[in-house]
Amino acid sequence: MAQNLVIVESPAKAKTIEKYLGKDFRVLASYGHVRDLVPKEGAVDPSADFAMRYQVIDRNEKHVKTIVDALKKADALLLATDPDREGEAIAWHLLEILKEKGLLDDKTVQRVVFHEITERAIQDALSHPRTVSDDLVDAQQARRALDYLVGFNLSPLLWRKVQRGLSAGRVQSPALRLIVEREDEIDQFVPREYWSMEAQVQKDGQAFGSKLWTYAGDKVEQFTFTNEVDAHAARDALTAAAGGQLTAETVEKKQRRRNPAPPFTTSTLQQEASRKLGFTTTRTMRTAQQLYEGIEIDGSSIGLITYMRTDSVSLANDALAEMREVIADRYGNKALPDKPRQFKTKSKNAQEAHEAVRPTSATRHPSEMRKYLNSDQAKLYELIWKRAMASQMQPALYDTVSLTLTAGDGHSFRATGSTLVEPGFIAVYQEGRDDSKADDDDKTLPPVEQGDVLELLEVKTDQHFTEPPPRYTEASLVKTLEEYDIGRPSTYASIISTLLSREYVELESKRFYPTDIGRIVTRFLTEHFTQYVDYDFTARLEDELDAVSRGEKDWKPLLEGFWEPFSETVESKQDISRAEVAQARELGTDPKSGKPVIVRIGRYGPFAQIGSKDDEDKPKFASLRPGQRLDKITLDEALALFQLPRDMGETPEGEEMQVAVGRFGPYVRYGKKFASLGKDDDPYTVSRERCLELVAAKKKLDAEREIHVWEDEGIKVLNGRYGPYITDGKKNAKIPKDTDPKSLTLEQCQELIAAAPERKKRGGRKTTTKAASKSTTKSTSKAKKKA
Repeated sequence: MAQNLVIVESPAKAKTIEKYLGKDFRVLASYGHVRDLVPKEGAVDPSADFAMRYQVIDRNEKHVKTIVDALKKADALLLATDPDREGEAIAWHLLEILKEKGLLDDKTVQRVVFHEITERAIQDALSHPRTVSDDLVDAQQARRALDYLVGFNLSPLLWRKVQRGLSAGRVQSPALRLIVEREDEIDQFVPREYWSMEAQVQKDGQAFGSKLWTYAGDKVEQFTFTNEVDAHAARDALTAAAGGQLTAETVEKKQRRRNPAPPFTTSTLQQEASRKLGFTTTRTMRTAQQLYEGIEIDGSSIGLITYMRTDSVSLANDALAEMREVIADRYGNKALPDKPRQFKTKSKNAQEAHEAVRPTSATRHPSEMRKYLNSDQAKLYELIWKRAMASQMQPALYDTVSLTLTAGDGHSFRATGSTLVEPGFIAVYQEGRDDSKADDDDKTLPPVEQGDVLELLEVKTDQHFTEPPPRYTEASLVKTLEEYDIGRPSTYASIISTLLSREYVELESKRFYPTDIGRIVTRFLTEHFTQYVDYDFTARLEDELDAVSRGEKDWKPLLEGFWEPFSETVESKQDISRAEVAQARELGTDPKSGKPVIVRIGRYGPFAQIGSKDDEDKPKFASLRPGQRLDKITLDEALALFQLPRDMGETPEGEEMQVAVGRFGPYVRYGKKFASLGKDDDPYTVSRERCLELVAAKKKLDAEREIHVWEDEGIKVLNGRYGPYITDGKKNAKIPKDTDPKSLTLEQCQELIAAAPERKKRGGRKTTTKAASKSTTKSTSKAKKKA
């Protein structure tokens, strides 16, 4: 019988840890959070000192029961959940459940924390247990309460004013604002023309380029030459002044050192995996979790990396020592600095006791681990290993040369070049960049001394236009979120996932584009809830939550300070009209009816409308096509939407065919029946042949499904998922076991339908959680003290 019960989050982590502990330990998984707020209004009650009501999460109820049963047979409970706020909260919630069941009175309860799943780290954690941290739990509770209060008050407002299914989030909304404002910048961008000039020169048979530096005594700027006439006039003047040669006026030679980047934090790991591997943030964190929790290697489960949710760039001394040994062995002593390189964390809330993301053992080279890993695991492990090792290697050393070449009085060109002398860390790893252009300094120049005369081959002019700022990639969005202090690195994956799943943004060619609904939600929130999508406000709130986690601030005054003005703002916005939010845009007049044509957002998405509700005739409506935007669509494009339904002739059986768009998407109607168009079929361009193909496929499907059909009576005998049955559209009737469905007559079907029970009316929506105990208010008293 196990004397010690250890709780972790996942079964993979449990399996890895259990092998390091003896027979006196049993390790079980909570499968993530065990409780959450009741999923309805009132789960957080500001009028009752922000009391928070919890329920056991339905999918984890069986895991909680397993833990309860195991604890009854154990002497001690060790809570070994992750070393962050969420892990601390899981431990606290579990204690609350166990306390309510009276299972902690005679048990030893300890909190143990480790940042890598290795035998050394786990044994060290067991030697230094602590209690559950009130401060970390308070910070997590405050964050959860804030997110709930924002979501449960703003989202219903969006449902009423825009369309159902929308959501607003405390950090999600500012993140969306970033993407929308970048798109606005791109839309409003006006390109400017400018011209560059470069001299192509030659020394000892080696040609190279040299940019114009001064012209007529003035330094050349980006917009010195803004049209072809001026650029070509300057080119001709320079060519004449040079007389076929340039003179080396100055030659500057020096060495440049380039230091390696620090080892990975959560944020930089997500950015580099996006740039170099093409991974989404979700894919990166999922794969890193697997590497952290344990990989099966020669019959044992081994954690290959340290904890992947961290803001720290520091490395443990024993890890540094091992890394230096491996560097010396693989790359030679010359690759090692005189002493380990120390990095300082910039994050205000980084806990220096935590480490950067690194391999748990530098001796496990990626090439040796590859056979144990799937493709994603192997790629990410190699990235982490190389980044960590490179951080402890010598700087890269370059010889750089800068030349100033003159062409007559007041004219000069500048050329720079560099040669890699000692690769240092570059032999292992180079950091990626976002939207970077080629570095001109990386070219190699021929030997040139002051006073040397170089042959001028030609002066080239090139036309350019300024470009708008680039749309965000996942990497650049994560970087910007971190710079603005919006959310925390561990939340970036869920922020991006929510924006995509809500269809507020689309990801095309790895760039984020806001959808119409994303733009409208952002403009609604920016106009009416300005403070709550303000970047500085969001960052200050994160800082206050961090202060709670450090024990410097109480969580309830923080909630009070947020809730009072927020609730007043929500109440004051209840009377905003739907039309005001929809931001209707008038495109012009329909030439056929003379009525106005507008586009706006409706309950089921963006649409065009001819006429208004006040007209004698009902207005006409048509949904916008994929790729069409409310702010870009033209009058002609909108009018083209009203060509539906399109007549497509007849089927071979003489049924009229039409293509139209309904509530559930585009379809072909044939007679009184319907066949859905495929996802790649455009209702405005789909051919008659394709329609016939879809109708034939639907008829074949129906024929296989329909055993008997009496159209006039509305009764059918059908093959269903669970076997044949009879239906009249209102009631379903079972067919007696000894009856062949093909032999049924209309009269028999009518009798069976009459005797069938009425269909049960559907009740309210089933919640995803189940109460396991009374509603619980978060306190800081007995349970925590017991822990």
